[in-house]
Amino acid sequence: MLKAIWTTDPVAFHGRYYQIPPSYIGLKPIQKPHPPIYMGAFTPAAMRRLAREANGWNLAGVPLAAAPEQFHAIQAMAREAGRDPQALELVVRANVAFAATPLGADRMDFHGTLAQIGEDVAKARQVGATELFFDLWTAHPQVDSVDDWLARMEQLWQMARPS
Repeated sequence: MLKAIWTTDPVAFHGRYYQIPPSYIGLKPIQKPHPPIYMGAFTPAAMRRLAREANGWNLAGVPLAAAPEQFHAIQAMAREAGRDPQALELVVRANVAFAATPLGADRMDFHGTLAQIGEDVAKARQVGATELFFDLWTAHPQVDSVDDWLARMEQLWQMARPS
């Protein structure tokens, strides 16, 4: 429905749960034909929907080691839906948790020291991530002010930027 709202005037929709009578809805997005749509998907039904409708997979909470197999499955579903599987992008959401000392081998991706997080950035590139965004979702005892957060974001940006 969003694609129709973003690209069509007038737009109309009559579905099971809601209706839009013929309407002019503006402003339209600058991106043409519409902004990219990135979806998180982990169940087969959601992965099929992503393969049919989205521009890419927003990977979050899945270990980077599992990403290639799942992304290839999504690409196969896109091919079955008549879409170019290579056009799908892999966008990684890095849920960052800083540690003062290195964490063990069983640590979650993007958890650990800045050096360990840097290793995970490299892994994200290796699995084909076209974009990576850092989400500082965890409270950290050593990061307790806006200035601290900005300093951490600067460190992450410096470490992750392409050389």
